[in-house]
Amino acid sequence: MVKLNSFSLTALLLMFFVANVYAQQKKPLHFTQAHTLTITGKAWDSQPFYHRLDTARYAGLSSTLKRLATHSAGLAISFKTNSTTISARWQTSPQRSSDNMTGIAYEGLDLYILRDGRWQYAGVARPSAHDTSETSIVENMVHGEKTCLLFLPTYDETLFLEIGIDADATIKANPNPFRKNILIYGSSIVQGASASRPGLAYPAKLSRQTGYHFINMGFSGNAKMETTVAEMIAPLPMDAFILDCVPNPSPEEILERTANMVKTIRRYHPEAPIIAIQSVAREKGNFDQQIAQRVKLKDQYFRQEIKKLQRDDPHLYLIEADGLLGTDQEGTTDGIHPNDLGFERMLQEIRPAILAIFAKYEI
Repeated sequence: MVKLNSFSLTALLLMFFVANVYAQQKKPLHFTQAHTLTITGKAWDSQPFYHRLDTARYAGLSSTLKRLATHSAGLAISFKTNSTTISARWQTSPQRSSDNMTGIAYEGLDLYILRDGRWQYAGVARPSAHDTSETSIVENMVHGEKTCLLFLPTYDETLFLEIGIDADATIKANPNPFRKNILIYGSSIVQGASASRPGLAYPAKLSRQTGYHFINMGFSGNAKMETTVAEMIAPLPMDAFILDCVPNPSPEEILERTANMVKTIRRYHPEAPIIAIQSVAREKGNFDQQIAQRVKLKDQYFRQEIKKLQRDDPHLYLIEADGLLGTDQEGTTDGIHPNDLGFERMLQEIRPAILAIFAKYEI
């Protein structure tokens, strides 16, 4: 038999006491299925609930595009609660994070709460080593109703999500807090690489900063303006379109496909503004001359094609690439994808340009 001296016994009793007090202080939680609340960031009300697109409707899409469409990039759950605690329990697919993104951005969640008319960051839900995670996002909040947005994983499929609140609190759906519908079609940069958490991807930031409903149609490595994709996005009930898709296609594909992309959208939306954005700088091209020349050529061809189309299209606009990431070469994670600083610099340039265009149309 192990004998405990008085010091050890006292320490052991103290540990049990602290654990008991902590257990008593932890409030029991009530979990609500997120699919009973409001989802934002979708082009239309389709199933599956956490997919950006119902890919079964589009037989011509590649398997890669269909997989990327299952990622919940840009989607958020809108709700109100009077809880002092908000937790989450969710499951994602078995894939693991990439080497240029945080686990939180890849398959975690982040929460924003409206305070004094501004969406303010409240906390993150860090994914566990398993596909199913449960964690507290924020605790010890003041009593009273809070308007919340919970952003979903950027680079993984959300299979289910439950939101936990105090057992004696209430939760209810909140209407979409954003107005109109603006689709942003583009590459991994649009999808959210390499923001540190989901709500810092630039379409999500644009929504919170402007009040417009920006819909994330970023397809990592696969935004190549294919005819099947043009036919997919063109009929959607949008008030405006943003084409930020220069990074993925080759220079030759830009020459071949830009006009078709714009004209296909025009068939369905004769007067809606279409805003084309050149590629952000590839900072890998600071010293690699081949990369620098390739990006320059793609931006040149894209500008050339847009300028041609503008002769007959007064509702087509171009935002050029100069200065989008600043001039100190500190705006990317890996020389390709913007970090949080790079995204904020990008928004400083494109946000006022976008808002000025919208003002012309009273959007």
